[in-house]
Amino acid sequence: MKVHNFALHPSLVSQYLAEMRDIAVQTDRLRFRRNLERIGEIFAYEISKDLHYAKRDVRTPLGVDAECDVIDEKIVLATIFRAGVPFHQGFLRYFDDAENAFVSAYRKYKEKENFEICIEYLASPCLDGKTLILCDPMLATGASMELSYKALLTKGTPAKLHIASVIASKKAVDYLKDIMPDDAELWVGVIDDKINAHSYIVPGLGDAGDLAYGTKE
Repeated sequence: MKVHNFALHPSLVSQYLAEMRDIAVQTDRLRFRRNLERIGEIFAYEISKDLHYAKRDVRTPLGVDAECDVIDEKIVLATIFRAGVPFHQGFLRYFDDAENAFVSAYRKYKEKENFEICIEYLASPCLDGKTLILCDPMLATGASMELSYKALLTKGTPAKLHIASVIASKKAVDYLKDIMPDDAELWVGVIDDKINAHSYIVPGLGDAGDLAYGTKE
C-alpha cells in the first residue's frame, strides 16, 4: 500500500492541522468542522491527480471545440460516521458527481479500556469496478477502517481503493499495510507515533466527533 503523508511537505494542511490540534482553537466547533472540510478538499484535489482521464471535445461559446481532460472513473465517496461527515463534505465539494456511501462504526466498551468495533448501519451503491475513496478523520488502530471496508465489500468489489485520514497512528498505518489491497493508497495529513491505553492517538487532537458535534452520552 502506497502512503501519501502530507506532513513530509508542509502546506495548508499543516496550518489547518495546527488549528485542529490547538486546545485554544479547536473548541470552536464551526471552525473545527470547516477545517475538516478544507482538508477534505485538498485531499480530493491531490487524489484527482492519481485518477484516469479521457479526452473530450467541449463546444465553447465561440463555436469551437476545445479538447479537455475529464475524469474517466466512477467514484464512490464512503464515510464513517460521525466525525467523517464534514471531512466527506470536503471531498464532495470537489467530486460533486460522485456516488456516496455511509457506514456507522463505533466503539462498544465492555470495560474502561476494553472495547469492540460495532457496525450498525450501511448505505452504499454497487461498488463493482468503481473507485472507492474511504474517509475517516482519525485512524487510531485501523480496526474501524478494516471493518468498514469489509462491510462495503458486501456491495461489490471496487477497482481501486483510496483511504483518507487526517491523523493516523504509526500502528494503524502498519496494520493497514498488511490487510488492505496491495494497490490501495493511503492519504494522511500526519502520522503520530503513539496511541495511549484508551487507543487514542498521541499527540492527536482528542475525539474528533465530539469536537465537531458536541459530546455524547
